[in-house]
Parts: sequence; structure tokens; C-alpha cells
Amino acid sequence: MAGQNTLTFTDASFDQDVLRSDVPVLVDFWAEWCGPCRQMAPTIDVVAAEYAGKIKVGKVDVDSNNNTAGRYNVRGIPTLLLFKGGQVVEQRVGAIGKSDVQKMIDPHV
Repeated sequence: MAGQNTLTFTDASFDQDVLRSDVPVLVDFWAEWCGPCRQMAPTIDVVAAEYAGKIKVGKVDVDSNNNTAGRYNVRGIPTLLLFKGGQVVEQRVGAIGKSDVQKMIDPHV
């Protein structure tokens, strides 16, 4: 379901892949059954391609990685969290367009 630049994060890999990253990381919390999540998938893939080398972009399936979702109080999906230096610096809940995703990212790259 993910594009070639879109990573998959899991409970096991989250700290290493996201919190210890030397570049900002956009994380899309989603689930297969979530219609708005599926709507956003192409946008996430395009952003991942356009920002390749500047940030990491990846997805966390909340059904199979509920520890990470719980850790960040993800209550509604899709939820986008932007991490920089191991901290959440931006957050959006609900499906948003590409320009809104870019507005989240641009101040941090």
C-alpha cells in the first residue's frame, strides 16, 4: 500500500527509526479499514517522494502497532505526527490535503 519512499514503522522499530532520526520524520497513523486513511495514502506517498533526502515519511498501522499509537495518544485516524529531534513538533488529525501536509513540514526542513 505504501509508495517506494514511504517507510513502515512498527512498535519494535519506532524508537530507532523515528525518535533517533537525524532528519525530521512524518508519521502517518492509519488502519486498513479507515476510509479517510486510504484517501490520504496517495498524498503521503507523493510527499515522501518530493521530500526524499530531507525527511523520512512512514506509516504506523494502529491495529498491529497499538503500543506506539497509545504512547502518542492517537485517538482518531488518520493522525499525522511530525517528529524532530525525537519530539512531536506538529500534529494533525483527520484527512488533509497535500498543501496542509507541506505546511506542517516546511518550517522544519
